[in-house]
Amino acid sequence: MHAMQYEITLPADYDMKIIRERVATRGHLLDDFAGLGMKAYLIRERGDASPVNQYAPLYLWSAPEGMNSFLWGPGFQGVVDDFGRPSVRHWTGLSFQEGPASGALPRTAVRRRERIPDTVRPAEAVDAALEENRRAALRPGTVAEALAVDPRHWELLHFTLWEQEPPAGPGDRYEVLHLSAPERGLLGSGRQW
Repeated sequence: MHAMQYEITLPADYDMKIIRERVATRGHLLDDFAGLGMKAYLIRERGDASPVNQYAPLYLWSAPEGMNSFLWGPGFQGVVDDFGRPSVRHWTGLSFQEGPASGALPRTAVRRRERIPDTVRPAEAVDAALEENRRAALRPGTVAEALAVDPRHWELLHFTLWEQEPPAGPGDRYEVLHLSAPERGLLGSGRQW
């Protein structure tokens, strides 16, 4: 599994209905995209528990070929043509867990990035994060929970899809406008090695 996200931060007075319409009319185009485990079409609106207007889809790829096909094909080129070329963050997958609400359509997502301190052994940090991921996936209302790592910056990515608004806690909250999940079953279950 590979996790990938780009953030398109929009002007404070940007009409977010434009993004909502974009997702409503184009989101289904990836509903059967080969190599895509899951794409959550995420937005944050300024003043709604967010300091910015942002379109920030997050992808969980079941195969690197799918990620490459998207990035070098017409899908991502459409984003570049409409918004300019965003930086694309990517992480190596560590774990994916379905939650008790796995059959529900998620309405909210929380993304939490956590730096692994220089003083902590990477394997110990990953083991602790895997245990946290396992427990977090059991929370009522959890649709799915993913954990990934960027070993260049030594950063963990915790990503949770929620059936409704989650309990208060750390991380960036997003509204989920659409979920494409053609190869969700290929993301595996639990630890990725």
